[in-house]
Amino acid sequence: MNKKYDAIFIGAGVIGSPIAYELAKMGYKTLNIDKLADAGEGSTVASCAIVRAHYSTEDGVAMAYDGFKYWLDWENYLGRVKDEKGLARYMNTGSILLKSQGHDWRKVQKNYDAVGVAYEEWSIEKVKEMVPIYDLHEFWPVKRPEDPDFFNESAKMLEGAIFCPEGGYVNDPALSAHNIMRAAEAHGSEFLFNAEVVDIRSQDNQVLGVTLKDGTQIDAPVVVNAAGPHSYKINQMAEGVYEGCNIKTKALRHEVMHVPSPEGYDYLKNGYHTSDGDIACYYRPEVGNMFLIGSEDPECDPQEWVDPDEFYAGQGEPGRNNELSEAQWKAQTYRCAQRVPTMQIPNQPRGTCDLYDCSDDWIPIYDKSDMNGFYMAIGTSGNQYKNAPVVGAMMAELIDACEKGHDHDKEPCQFKLRYIGREINVGFFSRKREINYNSSFSVNG
Repeated sequence: MNKKYDAIFIGAGVIGSPIAYELAKMGYKTLNIDKLADAGEGSTVASCAIVRAHYSTEDGVAMAYDGFKYWLDWENYLGRVKDEKGLARYMNTGSILLKSQGHDWRKVQKNYDAVGVAYEEWSIEKVKEMVPIYDLHEFWPVKRPEDPDFFNESAKMLEGAIFCPEGGYVNDPALSAHNIMRAAEAHGSEFLFNAEVVDIRSQDNQVLGVTLKDGTQIDAPVVVNAAGPHSYKINQMAEGVYEGCNIKTKALRHEVMHVPSPEGYDYLKNGYHTSDGDIACYYRPEVGNMFLIGSEDPECDPQEWVDPDEFYAGQGEPGRNNELSEAQWKAQTYRCAQRVPTMQIPNQPRGTCDLYDCSDDWIPIYDKSDMNGFYMAIGTSGNQYKNAPVVGAMMAELIDACEKGHDHDKEPCQFKLRYIGREINVGFFSRKREINYNSSFSVNG
């Protein structure tokens, strides 16, 4: 006889785990299945775990700002559960958004005002006072080091910055997912690791459960795709689901670099998360007094869309896709060195390479599907880590409402953000939407 649950989640990362946690608190018997060995060991472990509010849409700003409150009150969000590995820590450095041509910061500021985000406007002099290692010349347009104009000196200065005091980053993203797993388990949730889903079973357009690679069948009237970079492959397993999505997802190879702070400067203690559209990089402090540097996906940086199975095959072996590329290492570190000219760039690349799960417009899909009982929390990589606890609550309410007969396609659910009290239209994240051209079409969301 097959084991039965109220809901099965494919994925036990920072998106799948909080949805299970919230449904478990509603009384659902849940199971998260992951083909890796522990919670958060997939693409979550490589997340930069940045918590910032600047998004290109008002609802995006609202969700992120509500998310701040969960991270600032992490122990209470978890129900003060104990985790043998300890608890992840939110490093509330504050978040700097440099005013540049590379960011529509005026739109961000308008969204901040509409949502009620606390922020300060900083002059160039104030930025320099707070972060004396920054060179605040404008380097726009974004270029790569092989461009003959890359090393030209600039005479023009940036306009200043918007500083959000509640921004920052989480010190251990995998641990944060593990913490949520322990909180979910305290409410009866179960987690199954080293297990791979190979089929979504259904009958008469109703999901019945999943089949594992070893032939095990597990039944549930609800299955949730939270599979990260494998999300499109999971959708293709469920009859009619992939075809029913106007917005699709795919996996993008992405690199993050680690570079030592300038000699004599304690960036780990005194640094801020910074979004720098002028050089198309974001950076934050990292353990070891390092800069963690990511690309904001400018036009000059090539995008490499990959098959996640091929990417992860042989992970760790020489010459695999997860190795840092010399060209991108140079591009990201040299651009950041424009802003921090005393940065110590080592001879050997150091950092992380993993996959983003991107939608066509870089805005996630949080939705039901054309198959009854099959739901999706996908297209989340790069800019949704900070929203994970909010997504958990929102998706749980969506699933519960639909399972009780609500037609979300005809009348989109409205979700009240728990901390700031604002109501958002969950239909904004619909699989049926048209591409949202207000998006940045980048990691910025």
